[in-house]
Amino acid sequence: MNADLGFKSLKEKQRAIRAHFPEALGLRVHRAISWLGRAEQAEDDHDVRFILLWVSFNAAYAQDVGGSDPSGERTSFRTFFDALVVMDGSKRIYNSVWLRFPNEIRVLLNNQHVFAQFWNHHNGIEGYEDWAQSLAASQKVIATAMAQQDTARLLSIVFDRLYVLRNQLVHGGAMWNSSVNRRQVTDGAAVLGTLMPVFIDIMMDNPKHDWGRPFYPVVK
Repeated sequence: MNADLGFKSLKEKQRAIRAHFPEALGLRVHRAISWLGRAEQAEDDHDVRFILLWVSFNAAYAQDVGGSDPSGERTSFRTFFDALVVMDGSKRIYNSVWLRFPNEIRVLLNNQHVFAQFWNHHNGIEGYEDWAQSLAASQKVIATAMAQQDTARLLSIVFDRLYVLRNQLVHGGAMWNSSVNRRQVTDGAAVLGTLMPVFIDIMMDNPKHDWGRPFYPVVK
């Protein structure tokens, strides 16, 4: 995790400028930073760290976490990432994706075990017998995004894969600290741990943007 941009620095910034936040943004940032802070305490437990960072991500972006439509989730990802990339004047997201984690991201995107259609097929759901062809087709989309350095599009695909990993962990589809999925968990936690502080920081720098109403507001 970026030592210069973590829980402490983000919390200090939030306290200094939160009076100017709309209520929805204030709640999103407050929650996202809290989970990020807890994730920093789990540096040596990659499974727990990944889950905590994903909760932080959900706090930052989720509109309707009660939905079950994967295509709707992907649309939400892309909308969120499009906004962040446009607002990222110093290209911190770009540098993380293209310079810091290019190898980890390539490995993740080539891994069938974080490809939803692979698991749909192996779980006996009809219509996914051609998962291998679908994975190959997705590689062409990925190659185009990489060639064009389309950061928002690539992030959407990366987080689509991480969402499969999130489901595997949260729904008990893996052992804690399992050697079977170690590479995707450690790489996923590293990518999230670097990007989440940047996402939160950009959100705080752009309070006039409509980040959406949290699905679970504070209700007294």
